[in-house]
Amino acid sequence: MIDLRSDTVTTPSERMRQAAADADVGDDVYGEDPTVNELEARAADAVGMDAALYVPTGTMGNQIAARVHTERGQEALVEHESHVYKYELGGFAQHSQLQVRTYDGGANGCPTPEQVREGYVEEELHRPGTGLLCLENTHNAKGGVAVPGEELAAAADAAHDLDLPVHVDGARVFNAATALDVDPAELLAPADSVMFCLSKGLGAPVGSMLAGSEAFVERARRTRKLMGGGMRQAGVIAAPGLLALENRDRLDVDHENARRLAADLDAVEGLSVPTPDSNIVLVDTTETGLTAAEFIERCEDEGVQGSEFGEYTVRFCTHLDVSESDVADAVAAVERAC
Repeated sequence: MIDLRSDTVTTPSERMRQAAADADVGDDVYGEDPTVNELEARAADAVGMDAALYVPTGTMGNQIAARVHTERGQEALVEHESHVYKYELGGFAQHSQLQVRTYDGGANGCPTPEQVREGYVEEELHRPGTGLLCLENTHNAKGGVAVPGEELAAAADAAHDLDLPVHVDGARVFNAATALDVDPAELLAPADSVMFCLSKGLGAPVGSMLAGSEAFVERARRTRKLMGGGMRQAGVIAAPGLLALENRDRLDVDHENARRLAADLDAVEGLSVPTPDSNIVLVDTTETGLTAAEFIERCEDEGVQGSEFGEYTVRFCTHLDVSESDVADAVAAVERAC
């Protein structure tokens, strides 16, 4: 079975498994795990932030950021198809007692400065006020679109003019940097905080990083404890994360495989597939007469797995466990399914 459901399905390499077995460990809640400490330092450096915090999941990282940046009852300005809005179980409301005000970020999910200003609510007697702008890069629901640095900076500048902090859900931010051929630190310079995943395109078995200023991370560490994310001898899972950071340099392989997959699937009668920015391929099945669910069922019968992303939209995601030959085999399987 060729698993293209997500880049979260990768399995740890033998090097990662050995690193986990050999890791130096200590109690991370006391700040005494040397492997976690090294991972946090290297992660902060990778995104140009002062400090970073190791968290079990990307969702927890986003939720911690919202809690730290805001006050109870404020509004968070989020994209209407963003991960924090669609896929995190209403966490902003549950964990931080935030309301959300959505904007339509168009093709790449990034608001214009005008949209930021229009969405902003000033605090007054009857209104809670806006407390946070959330951006996403790459944008999952838009098909792994990479938001250009100038657009992200323009939105962040508009937010800062209104004294709003800016958090970036950068689960796949290294994919964005690779697609845009820019240094991640430069891309994220306008942001106050960023979360990125080790367990997606970078291939670690578990874990994400939340980065920002020293003061932000100090408060985030306390909030992580509140949310049940304080870990003990976490070096055994942080060690594969250190190796995962090295996989930043091979993401262009996944992008090339995604482009090849998209081009070959677009040539299949009945399918419409735009060229992807990164490693996410969205397939429109409308002309086949098959819903996404029906299409996926047929593909699975032929040995390929994908994800339902709309009534007539299927997502295929390339990753480090998918080779060029796997792409060719996947295309052949889809042709049979159609």
